Amino acid sequence: MTKTFLIAAVMAVATATAGAQQVTGTVDSHLAAAKAAAGIQFTALQERVCESALPAPAPAAAPAGRGGGGGGRQAGPPPASQWHVEPAKVFDNLYFVGMTDWSAWALTTSQGIIVIDTIFDYSVEDEVVNGLKKLGLNPADIKYALVSHAHTDHIGGAKYLQDHFGARVVMSKEDWDVSDRTIPERIRPKRDIEVRDGDKLTLGDTTITMYVTPGHTPGTISSIYQVKDRGTAHTVATWGGTTIQGGKPGTFLSYIASAERYRDIVKKSGADIVLSNHTAYDNTHANIAKLATRTPNDRNPFVIGNAAILRYITTAEECAKAGYVATTKLAASTSR
Repeated sequence: MTKTFLIAAVMAVATATAGAQQVTGTVDSHLAAAKAAAGIQFTALQERVCESALPAPAPAAAPAGRGGGGGGRQAGPPPASQWHVEPAKVFDNLYFVGMTDWSAWALTTSQGIIVIDTIFDYSVEDEVVNGLKKLGLNPADIKYALVSHAHTDHIGGAKYLQDHFGARVVMSKEDWDVSDRTIPERIRPKRDIEVRDGDKLTLGDTTITMYVTPGHTPGTISSIYQVKDRGTAHTVATWGGTTIQGGKPGTFLSYIASAERYRDIVKKSGADIVLSNHTAYDNTHANIAKLATRTPNDRNPFVIGNAAILRYITTAEECAKAGYVATTKLAASTSR
């Protein structure tokens, strides 16, 4: 076979369990630690993740004479003017084919293309399919769609790629289960490849190692893989699900354990690039703008070094710790 696919059952056991986590400190101390880790480089990450982690304030009373309900956007997809951006070549073998706020990446290999996250059902043809064509690539070469987690802004376009190009859809078993429960049937891909922690997806000369990092969803996938920049190899780390959803103590502890474990994986890998599936967190659009004026001696702005990636993960983890402390204190006070 000229095309190879390997999803190996690599036995991997998490070094810590959520229930064993001991979180000390105060809400303020963890918020301060998150801000310090973020610096000016990851401000959007720190603000958004910490906001998602903390209990929501009580809603303000509706002004007199005005109703308090409704007001959502009209049915149907938003106009393209609100989300469309042009595709871009970022590395020799990695291309941005995402939207204003949501990322999709096309990783080219010697045997075809791996699309990493598939954005929405209404945008996948415009951004991914037509984006590849604009970049001189053939969407018929898409062999796999790796979905980081089963939320519609990342899995929404997977069925389209599955139906039109025969792409194999790759996701954790846990998030296939989430998909079965939550994704509308009209955009839900048929269950395909189930990833276990530590599995490897190999296509031609390229391998992605996938880790199940629960917290954002039960089976969020974070990955490690290599790209090349002007012929020089670099290692990419992707933290697959960023905000903290649900506000339950167990969810926070799961997220914290995943962050601690993945930070160790990133450190050992020597990764010097971090990519998010939301463009604000890794400064995607600002970095692409810098690429447009890059000189032969300039470093690729996406290459930020291992220490910066560790700060990125620490930022998210400290937000989760702040949320855990706030949530458990709130639960304790309301139970009295």
